[in-house]
Amino acid sequence: MTQLTPDHATRFATATLSHLGREYPYKMDLVLNDPEDAKPPREHHPIFHGSFDWHSCVHGWWQILRLARRFPDLPVAADIRARADAMLVPDKVAGELAFLARPYAAGFERPYGWAWLLALHAEAERHDAPWAAALEPLALAFAARFHAFLPKLTYPLRVGTHFNIAFALLLARHWTETRDADLVALIDTRARDWFGHDRDCQAWEPGGDEFLSSALTEAHLMAAVLGSEFTGWFDAFLPRAAQQQPATLFTPASVSDRSDGKIAHLDGLNLSRAWSWRAIASALGPAHPTAPIAEDAAQHHLAAALPHVTGDCMGEHWLASFALLALDGF
Repeated sequence: MTQLTPDHATRFATATLSHLGREYPYKMDLVLNDPEDAKPPREHHPIFHGSFDWHSCVHGWWQILRLARRFPDLPVAADIRARADAMLVPDKVAGELAFLARPYAAGFERPYGWAWLLALHAEAERHDAPWAAALEPLALAFAARFHAFLPKLTYPLRVGTHFNIAFALLLARHWTETRDADLVALIDTRARDWFGHDRDCQAWEPGGDEFLSSALTEAHLMAAVLGSEFTGWFDAFLPRAAQQQPATLFTPASVSDRSDGKIAHLDGLNLSRAWSWRAIASALGPAHPTAPIAEDAAQHHLAAALPHVTGDCMGEHWLASFALLALDGF
């Protein structure tokens, strides 16, 4: 299985640093309340005004901080730390918090951006630096939004794009494990409510612009939630996985046009599937008949997407984060 190398780290981090502070083009998630709201992205988002959109900027920061921790002696790591010292500071975080207090901002970046911000905070805590302390108020604000939102979400969001609830809970749960026992319990309860009785998944995917596998992301989350119960659940959820069925889950998606931002999502699908297949194989254990098949599927999906992480701005502004997940886990 391909592993994360210093060459990968340099390639990913160099590309990401090039667009983290690039203000344009930028896709705002903004309800205009009055003419005064028509102002540049950096005035709304003092930290996360690059990388084409808010959530890509957030997980771009997660990615470079993680790479700096994994490979602290690379020349690019010093650039990352200097950038973080300048940007991940309390006054800029206050500006991001102010945006959340705006009218009509309750659904801002729900749930994808919420989860990635928690992931960024968790990574920042692993560094001997003031970044996590600065980000903590923002992380707590999004944790509070999860607390309020999950009880009223009657039905799960199973789509393969930003609204997928299993992906958000997978990232959020990682943050909660040592910080918020009540939110862990809420996540686990909701996951069991929504997915615990799913059987014989047909896996009607991929959709034409999806970057997450509805089926595999759900299984990935349930591996974290169920622990020793996971194997029994998985065998009922994908009962023919050892025979590589449904075949679509074992076949990398084809990407026809990487300059099309939506179609380029399919490279992300291949990377996120690789991440999930590896996690599922680990949770099943080597004795399970699906485990080696899952590892093989992960490698095939990774090989299909890894050469395309950089090269076109529609993928380059976000794909490296998913490549890092695929190569190195979470």
